Amino acid sequence: MSGSTSARGEPSRPPRDGTAPARRGGPARTVRPLPIAVDTMGGDHAPEEVIAGAVDAVREHDVRLVLVGQAPRIRHELDRYGITGQIPIVHADEALDMGEGALASWRKPRSSIAIACHLIKQGRASALVSAGGTAGVVATSRLRLKGQQGVMRPAIAVTLPTRPTPTILLDAGATADVKPEGLVQFAALGTAYAQVLLGIDRPRVGLLTIGEEPGKGNKLAKRAHELLASGNHGIEFAGNVEGHDLLRGGVDVIVTDGFTGNIALKTMEGTIRTAFAEIREAMTSTATARMGALLQRRRMQGLRDRLDPDTYGGGVLLGLNGTVVIAHGASRARAITSACELADRLATGRIVERIREQVSLTRTHRFGRWTHGTGDERNADRPGEPVPEPGDGSDGVTGGVVPDPPPRPAEETGPDGLEPPGGKP
Repeated sequence: MSGSTSARGEPSRPPRDGTAPARRGGPARTVRPLPIAVDTMGGDHAPEEVIAGAVDAVREHDVRLVLVGQAPRIRHELDRYGITGQIPIVHADEALDMGEGALASWRKPRSSIAIACHLIKQGRASALVSAGGTAGVVATSRLRLKGQQGVMRPAIAVTLPTRPTPTILLDAGATADVKPEGLVQFAALGTAYAQVLLGIDRPRVGLLTIGEEPGKGNKLAKRAHELLASGNHGIEFAGNVEGHDLLRGGVDVIVTDGFTGNIALKTMEGTIRTAFAEIREAMTSTATARMGALLQRRRMQGLRDRLDPDTYGGGVLLGLNGTVVIAHGASRARAITSACELADRLATGRIVERIREQVSLTRTHRFGRWTHGTGDERNADRPGEPVPEPGDGSDGVTGGVVPDPPPRPAEETGPDGLEPPGGKP
């Protein structure tokens, strides 16, 4: 497995001068990405913890940000850190509550997530970071940013703490029901993501099912295995993997549907928390155990950091015309900082462009019937039928596409809707 890693087994970060990883067959690019739009109103501890993490990302890691949310509250928090006027602010009237779900994507057209997506569409931001509810973030992002040309459904990619390099798992919950061709596209999305994040030119892809043999699994898994094994799509398919292989690190990318992937991810997170609770109790039960824990303190700290989801920044919604990083709803400042770093690395590596290139390789004779240019080809096999928008009700979202919000008045946010660095006079 190629690609450089840190001492903790995390992927090495690209240089802070903005140099993007070299594309296959071409030189590296030296393009500094646009700022990352941070939804300051999403999450259980917003906006205080979100802004604290954003400030650390700017100060410690030189990430360019624009903060989206209620401007007075953002300025109040920035005053506490003595950084007022150094990070641009875009005002948003509304915020999606954690429990609102997908329907809020059209009920609140001026939410902080919607405004952040609008900045990406306008070419004023390169990515979105939010700790809001997953359903609301996914639905709003899909309505605002649209799917990339040729992408059937988006997928959430998460990083598993395997060694020597992390493993990418997708889909972790964006699309519960998917066709076999969709799993092939997920493999393409995961391949592009691993190329940018891990620096691996030919990531090895495994299909999650109930046995290593090609004939194991349900109809979805069997047909997906046939398509992936055909070798006509630019994917390095390594065969089937099982549940006990998730943390083994045998492949670089693991592909499954969103229903299975979400259950697998939460099962691992719960198992890790339970295991650490048991270890902590065992290592503090007696004086001798506490002495041994003190001697192993540094190693245990390293293990905890490697297994902590906050280290990896959250999941990434792939397949849209923009990069969306979804942090955990309970994220504290450290997790938000990691999410901002992750978004910056993906923007620097031009992940959207890399996905476009990788998806184009999956256009075999089976995929050649897709309609180009819509970004959502679910009905392409049925000529004459309209392709539904994400608001057709099939995704839990009704009402169609939400119109773009009108720009803020100049006196509030500046002539281009962006508050000048100096803030309000």
